[in-house]
Amino acid sequence: MEAINGFVDVVNGFVWGPVMLILLFGTHVFLTIRTRFIQRYTFKAIKLSVTPDNDAEGDVSGFGALTTALAATIGTGNIVGVATAVALGGPGAIMWCWLTGLFGIATKYGEALLAIKYRVKDKTGAMVGGPMYALERRLGQKWLGVLFAVFAAIACFGIGNMTQANSISTMVQNNFGVSPWITGVVLTICTALVILGGVKSIAKWCEKLVPLMAGLYILGCIVILVINASFLGAAFKLIVSSAFTPSAAGGGFAGATVMLAIRFGIARGLFSNESGLGSAPIAAAAAKTKNPVRQSLIAMTGVFWDTIIVCALTGLVLVTSILKFPEGMAGLDGGALTSAAFDVIPVIGPIVLTIGLVTFAWSTILGWSYYGERAWVYLVGTKSIKPFRVAWVIVAFIGCIMSLKLVWNIADTLNAMMAFPNLIALLGLSGVIVSETKKYLWDGNLDAWSTDEIPTLNK
Repeated sequence: MEAINGFVDVVNGFVWGPVMLILLFGTHVFLTIRTRFIQRYTFKAIKLSVTPDNDAEGDVSGFGALTTALAATIGTGNIVGVATAVALGGPGAIMWCWLTGLFGIATKYGEALLAIKYRVKDKTGAMVGGPMYALERRLGQKWLGVLFAVFAAIACFGIGNMTQANSISTMVQNNFGVSPWITGVVLTICTALVILGGVKSIAKWCEKLVPLMAGLYILGCIVILVINASFLGAAFKLIVSSAFTPSAAGGGFAGATVMLAIRFGIARGLFSNESGLGSAPIAAAAAKTKNPVRQSLIAMTGVFWDTIIVCALTGLVLVTSILKFPEGMAGLDGGALTSAAFDVIPVIGPIVLTIGLVTFAWSTILGWSYYGERAWVYLVGTKSIKPFRVAWVIVAFIGCIMSLKLVWNIADTLNAMMAFPNLIALLGLSGVIVSETKKYLWDGNLDAWSTDEIPTLNK
């Protein structure tokens, strides 16, 4: 088992290594240029997200699709992942994480647009879409679509289910002394009640859960930043300067090179918002929307909330706390570092953090259940839906009571490998992204109805 785990670690280090980071970040920059900095429409997109297209074809509202995608992306990576980036890459990693989110908005926009434009209906009438359909229908590369779906169908059980369930049971046991078996039973029942109802049920819960959990966590971060207000200026300066010059050891920070700041900042940013991985567009494809551009604008706001807001606030909380309590936070990493930062709020701080971690992880289970289901539907048809949902809730229980280092590493590897077929679709169809953007956005036709045919599958 040690040998297998060691091999997977090596593979994981490669697929999440410099080649992947350069390819993903390069795609972000390329699409930002091609879409004429689509990020400038972010606030317009936020307004669209609460303006439903009720008469349009689709299974859920645009806001429901957005919160389902956010449920999957806003997870423990926003809390523990950012802390790991700071511990290993220094405060400059926060700047690179933020820049990854800023440019990643364009990629999230592009992949959502392709997913909606080339979506289809399954034989039950439900909308399905994602990179696999764009690869098959437009590029004629079905084998790449199958490859993406295989990676997603397997990875979802690990990174989107077992590891998240394990995080919940571990957190509840450490903080409240509750047995993982009890947590497993409760989590299984709650998950089953939501996902057995399909995407409409998932979206309904996510519309309520995501704003609540994110709002509570953001409020906690703001309170800490008010308490640490005298260190905010120094924190901003340190984050920016350390992103481009080596940070010296001391003051609670380990010394870090610029390359370490870039590596861990970009890696954590990409892992957090999933721009370029091809997962979130699967949720966008289910939305009710007049045309692909409207929902794509809504979809791209997910990166804004996930990375530009939540990850940035986490980073500022960590850096100001380390500057304020350098000795008390020295040598801490991951969840321990974030926990120490939240301890500044007496009694309530640790509770807010625990609730945040538990709800973030559970929301990831809900969001990824839909991604995995759509991948299985692409591979074997609608007959896989009920067995998949039953398997999903069983695996959630197993995740609560198992040690999952190997599962996490394998799923992390497969998750990264999802990006390769998706990036081929993005780069190969960048012309389609530009032409659709011109047709509906730049030419002022955002309220126009699309005439694209939506075919129905037989399987």
